[in-house]
Amino acid sequence: MSLTCIVPAAGTGIRLGSRSDKPFVKLFGKPILAHTLLTLNKSESVTSIILSVRAKNVKKAASLAKKYRLKKVRFIVKGGRKRFDSVKNALSAAGKPDFVMVHDGARPFLSEDIIKRTFKAAKENGAAICAIPVTDTLKKVGRDNIIAMTENRKHFCQAQTPQIFRRDIISKAYCSRRASDATDDASLVEALGYKVKIVRGSPRNIKITTPEDLELAKALIKNKRCVRE
Repeated sequence: MSLTCIVPAAGTGIRLGSRSDKPFVKLFGKPILAHTLLTLNKSESVTSIILSVRAKNVKKAASLAKKYRLKKVRFIVKGGRKRFDSVKNALSAAGKPDFVMVHDGARPFLSEDIIKRTFKAAKENGAAICAIPVTDTLKKVGRDNIIAMTENRKHFCQAQTPQIFRRDIISKAYCSRRASDATDDASLVEALGYKVKIVRGSPRNIKITTPEDLELAKALIKNKRCVRE
């Protein structure tokens, strides 16, 4: 079954404190986006990749794909103001694969194991995402920052990507403009009444957003190199 991976990578470097746009910030000599795409390009499950970047970065992204020989990158489209728009623009170029996977360009520690397990669950269920259990105690906050309720954390997970769906399901979900503020794809699918399967993700599968995230990413790479040596 064919699997097209959409990679939204239209973020800026504002929260990261960088002058460069986040996907092109260097992480051990390579742009964050390159780390992500190299894993996807190597994956046995992924058939093709569609990259969504800021309009000014289309040529830069094309050069990156050429430099790292990312043959599965078939299209590079202009991203939108919101993540929703970036993914929707990429969907319009996806054609008719059996399944569509969405993976954040700023999650460079994706593993082949997670891809395979999430894809397997999506083939069985129609929709699947990876997530990790919440370990901190959750407090629901009311007015004036007063705790209104302490939630039972065993009922909560922290969503990650990849998120994989049958093409007809995700296409239908993205036809709804009323959901344009959604921060992940599964919530759009849930809103249509579909059940989304959870697959165990990894604490290593971090999304780089802040300077602290970038430092953690460097530490993860250093640790991996030490283990290999």
